[in-house]
Amino acid sequence: MTGTVFPSASARSYWQLSRAPRYSLLLALPLLVFYQILAVLLAHGPRSVRNGADVILQALFTAVAGAWGPPLFMLCLIGVGLWLVVRDMGAHGSRLKGGVFFTMLAESVGLALVFGLCVGSVTSGVLGLLQMLSIGAGAGGGLDSWTHLMVSLGAGIYEELLFRVLLVGAISAGARALLGWRPLTAGVVATLLGAAIFSAFHYIGPYGDRLQVYSFVFRMVAGLFFSALYLTRGFGITAWTHALYDVSLLLIR
Repeated sequence: MTGTVFPSASARSYWQLSRAPRYSLLLALPLLVFYQILAVLLAHGPRSVRNGADVILQALFTAVAGAWGPPLFMLCLIGVGLWLVVRDMGAHGSRLKGGVFFTMLAESVGLALVFGLCVGSVTSGVLGLLQMLSIGAGAGGGLDSWTHLMVSLGAGIYEELLFRVLLVGAISAGARALLGWRPLTAGVVATLLGAAIFSAFHYIGPYGDRLQVYSFVFRMVAGLFFSALYLTRGFGITAWTHALYDVSLLLIR
């Protein structure tokens, strides 16, 4: 007779720590730094392109603060992030474990590797098609490799911030407050609507892809995947998984 197998204490500890702001947000910080450095270095001529979600978020601040909008946005982004990290460290101790960051990054790499296969298989099952990786065929077609890398890193930070943290959260909160929906119902509808908006976002603007049924459904399924990943594994791992998957398309195109 076999006994019940429970997760080890170290596994439970990692699962909790990796979702905590002091680890999740600090893991995402290098993505923000690398993206901003590349954006500055490439901010000349035809390569002066930024991630679309970044442009949308900055535009909201620019509409309120004018020319001070972009620096105010960055100040708020870093300030709120650091406040969450400091508050979390104050509540749980200031000592950080380097091994947790390494394991989180390794987990993100593994998730990015299986992401395309899993989401592509689901999409193929929905549409009855077998067009693996077709989503990457037209992505960033007018961009050079360095610009594509910069946009990919920005996708991890800004698209997850805009579409998962802000958009899905706002739709869910609005449905509960204005329509009186239960949290579960509001969350499901917000996730589905947010995934559809996330997919449609990739076909807007001069660098948007040509609209195709397969790629739209692929990205909508991807939005559902990233929402589930954000809810279960936190912002840092979701941001790195998204960025690494986009970078992998650059390597194979």
